[in-house]
Amino acid sequence: MSSDKNNSNPAVGGEKFKTRIGGQAVIEGVMMRGVGKAAMACRLPNGTIDLEEWEINGGGKLPWYRKTPFIRGIFSFVISMIDGYKCLSRSADKQMVDGEEEEMTKFEQWLDDKFGDKLMPVLTTISMIVGVLLAIVLFMYVPSLILKGLSALFGGMPTVVKNIIEGLLKIAIFVGYTALTAKMPDIGRTYEYHGAEHKTIACYEHGEELTPENVAKHCRFHPRCGTSFIFLVLFISIFINTVFHVTWDIVLLRVLCKIALLPIVTGIAFELIMLAGKYDNIATKIISAPGLWIQRITTSEPSREQIECAIAAMKAVIPEDGESDKW
Repeated sequence: MSSDKNNSNPAVGGEKFKTRIGGQAVIEGVMMRGVGKAAMACRLPNGTIDLEEWEINGGGKLPWYRKTPFIRGIFSFVISMIDGYKCLSRSADKQMVDGEEEEMTKFEQWLDDKFGDKLMPVLTTISMIVGVLLAIVLFMYVPSLILKGLSALFGGMPTVVKNIIEGLLKIAIFVGYTALTAKMPDIGRTYEYHGAEHKTIACYEHGEELTPENVAKHCRFHPRCGTSFIFLVLFISIFINTVFHVTWDIVLLRVLCKIALLPIVTGIAFELIMLAGKYDNIATKIISAPGLWIQRITTSEPSREQIECAIAAMKAVIPEDGESDKW
């Protein structure tokens, strides 16, 4: 549905503050998550902005496991990942122009006959599972396999050294992957919307009116970003794997052990990213620095039209009281 809802920033003219509102770039648009509401604004092929809004977190009433430190991290991560995939799928559907449908292949026709209206949820689930498996292979199996080869080539290495090298390999793979995908036109545009999302949140946190001109002048990097979160997960895993003495003898067993430890790693990373988003001091600056640097790859300067999408999504999730989203 289209919307011209025009909420203003209730904090205009006030002091700077930190908000709990976060977001995600989608296909030709931005999704924002507030305290009890989420919204996705997409630029349609005809040039208009389509705005979807829906309730989340029970309207702002989180269950205990979404509020308990260290436990809340894994649940928030999984829920955000599922919601993110759903929004990416919906935003892609919005780019289809009526009458533009191509003739189905026999396989596509079979899928349509088999699943009907449930086809897109099924495809979204399959793509999410494939994405998770790819991440496990890239960031767990491949680094462990490389380290096993290096150990055989150069002889025994201390466990700490192995974990450090493996962690550096993970980070190198992550940076290389994001740098390569940034060269793809469609992903490059998504990174521009990512920049628009960050700039809009920064403008809101500075208590300024949400206009394209005000948003454009703000920084496209933000400490409470998924890019920074992924870096922290990779970095923290070095220490967790060392503390728990994860086996090096069998690569597959090591991967399974690291998957078992992932909730601990994710829980710690989530708390650190929350601290970085809430406070501004030397400690949080150190925590945020590597992730902010990687955001030079995963965000780009947005156009006015992209900023307008981010503003539309942002205005839809700003609480009426202007206070409940503050830290």
